[in-house]
Amino acid sequence: MYGVVRKFKDKDNHVYNVGDIYPAEGVKKPTKERIKTLSTTSNKYGQIYITESGE
Repeated sequence: MYGVVRKFKDKDNHVYNVGDIYPAEGVKKPTKERIKTLSTTSNKYGQIYITESGE
């Protein structure tokens, strides 16, 4: 489970706000590649969008 630290719209057009859980309930499970893209600066914006949650 991951926590959203920067607002973004995912590929399925779901908008995630800071503090939301990623992925949202009922949304397709993301690939390892997608998790890496969102949790590192290895994306076209150079920003981190999610961090691993301890829950």
